[in-house]
Amino acid sequence: SNSTIANITALPAAISTGKVLQVVSTSSTTETSTTSTSFIDTAMTANITPSSSSNKIFIIGSTNGQSAGSNERNNLSIFRDSTNLGDSNQGFGRSVNADELMEKAAISFLDSPSTTSQVTYTLKLKSTNGGTVQTNNNGSRGTITLMEIAG
Repeated sequence: SNSTIANITALPAAISTGKVLQVVSTSSTTETSTTSTSFIDTAMTANITPSSSSNKIFIIGSTNGQSAGSNERNNLSIFRDSTNLGDSNQGFGRSVNADELMEKAAISFLDSPSTTSQVTYTLKLKSTNGGTVQTNNNGSRGTITLMEIAG
């Protein structure tokens, strides 16, 4: 029964949890720029409809960030509909000596939405100090990927 790679790597049918059931991924090159210290939507958003309320959604987001001004930082977060699931709390695109710096940022979260209705996940952005911050600038691409995991 170990004659093919599929036989070796396939989960036994009796294992009902932990399987990836569906994947939704979108990307955008639309630039988002703000001076707001409250989160605003970026163009990176995706919808998924869980097949069971016990399933989880694993969210992965990535983007390029840039800030203008000394010690300014972007802050990226994942929202489920209007609920903030927790921001990156790392800041990215930090400016050094008032020079602009573009940096790749990634964020992930394992969510338990407890629903079989469509759920919308969005990457949101804010400035930490009120200076200008950006994502997807200069033609860069950001992505958000959702994976439904059997619960």
